[in-house]
Amino acid sequence: MQVEPLAIREIVLVTPARFSDERGFFSETYNLARMREAGITPEFVQDNHSLSRQRGVVRGLHCQVAPYPQGKLVRCTRGAIFDVAVDIRAGSATYGKWVGAELSEANWSQLWIPPGFLHGFCTLTEDTEVQYKCTDVWNRECERAVSWNSAEIGIEWPIAEHEAVLSDKDRQAPGFAEAAGWFRL
Repeated sequence: MQVEPLAIREIVLVTPARFSDERGFFSETYNLARMREAGITPEFVQDNHSLSRQRGVVRGLHCQVAPYPQGKLVRCTRGAIFDVAVDIRAGSATYGKWVGAELSEANWSQLWIPPGFLHGFCTLTEDTEVQYKCTDVWNRECERAVSWNSAEIGIEWPIAEHEAVLSDKDRQAPGFAEAAGWFRL
């Protein structure tokens, strides 16, 4: 397993080994002991799986606040996505900063996003499947969203605004200023 901290050191790109032969491949996509050795120590309690039929589907930017904050270990098992995390921890030196990484079935990488960060992704291919492990269960009252194209954040998405395919909830999400106070260091 290869582990690479990104520009915001709490966000970690994890790439499990994949062993291939004429039959296909085998990969250990999660191992608690190896994750702990890499400094990723959460307990996962829920797995999610999404399918996006079109290129340009944007899901996010989402998070959950206390008492159900969620960390996520995200991977793309079919197609490709541009995955993004935004620091919303008040008092953090990287507050309001974002990092992104391409996750795909080809590169087999995963992104660890701890609680205190907004998360979102954009599909780069049709029929894209994303799976992620969560550190807490989904809770409607604790769910929060910020606009995917909030100017205060300035994410450099790989699609133009007019190409984005959004849910009604994400289309109506407020700007970044709304996130102030959701998490504190």
